[in-house]
Amino acid sequence: MEYSPILHSLHVVPSSHVKNKLFVFCIMLSLWVYMIYCCVGYCSTVPILTYGPAGGREGDAAADHRETSLGASRDLLNNENDLDSRGEEWDEMRGEAKALDDNAMSGSLNESESKKLPQAIIIGVKKGGTRALLEFLRLHPDIRAVGAEPHFFDRNYDKGLEWYRELMPKSSEGQLTMEKTPSYYVTKEVPARIYTMSKDTKLIVVVRDPVTRAISDYTQTRSKKPDIPSFESLTFKNMSAGLIDTTWSAVQIGMYAKHLERWLQHFPMEQLLFVSGERLISDPAGEMARVQDFLGLRRVVTEKHFHFNPAKGFPCLKRPEGNSKPHCLGKTKGRTHPNIDPQVSNKVHNRDAPVRSGPRLTIEKPVT
Repeated sequence: MEYSPILHSLHVVPSSHVKNKLFVFCIMLSLWVYMIYCCVGYCSTVPILTYGPAGGREGDAAADHRETSLGASRDLLNNENDLDSRGEEWDEMRGEAKALDDNAMSGSLNESESKKLPQAIIIGVKKGGTRALLEFLRLHPDIRAVGAEPHFFDRNYDKGLEWYRELMPKSSEGQLTMEKTPSYYVTKEVPARIYTMSKDTKLIVVVRDPVTRAISDYTQTRSKKPDIPSFESLTFKNMSAGLIDTTWSAVQIGMYAKHLERWLQHFPMEQLLFVSGERLISDPAGEMARVQDFLGLRRVVTEKHFHFNPAKGFPCLKRPEGNSKPHCLGKTKGRTHPNIDPQVSNKVHNRDAPVRSGPRLTIEKPVT
């Protein structure tokens, strides 16, 4: 058979074409495999965030497991976890992330910065206005504060002071390190533990009308568990006789004087500042002046930093040098309270109302 260039070309060209296609296909397949591998690796490093009911049952279970590992619950109902401690609001988490980024940036520029144990702590109380006070204080250039609640002295004390120190942001000489955990004020072991860390620690307690505080506490729980008993049934053992159930934590927290007795066994009154939660709303600049004086700081945070939001009913923050939108606290702050029978409020406010155990529940004015 004679050699034919035509037949040779017909044989070679298709073979070369197929090889090229196979080569391109292999490259594309390799790229797709690599992309899938990268995506799987990235997803495994992303934390699962759960925010309220939208998180789903699995997300709630994971969050509950995490909270259980931190220690005993101290909320409205015995089996409920501390919702404020979860950092459930995106605005708060975003602000905390920004603060951490700022601290990391400043730390890279200033090698003299280091992590220090807090010299001042906001120790309480829950639903009193501690989050607002912390956010106001973080505007001050001489304050470095961690946004999330460490719960070191009540839940994580066995992890040691070095573990606690590592949670703190970096600070330079002359700056004050702070944290806030509202359950400290009502936890029996905490005063002695803080004193052991430093007897010079400055302590801040944010208080408000104890009945209003209890209703706010109840409102937070009901937003997560709508089927809980009524506020009246939880407050009273005998409504007609006015017997108040002081075993309910929402009532216990508001008995400020009872808890103060434990703190005064370790710290002089001069080291405690009681801040009015009501005045943080009506006159935030005035109350912040008291706080800054107590901490020995310049009065940097003033009325120019606040913008009252009538829709939310409390002040939002603004930076006076810029035109940015004021920063308000998250959706869980400023919830609408349920309608409580005025007779119920009056009976709880009554100084002569008998209680089932412990001292009377009264409106105790902030100690100044």
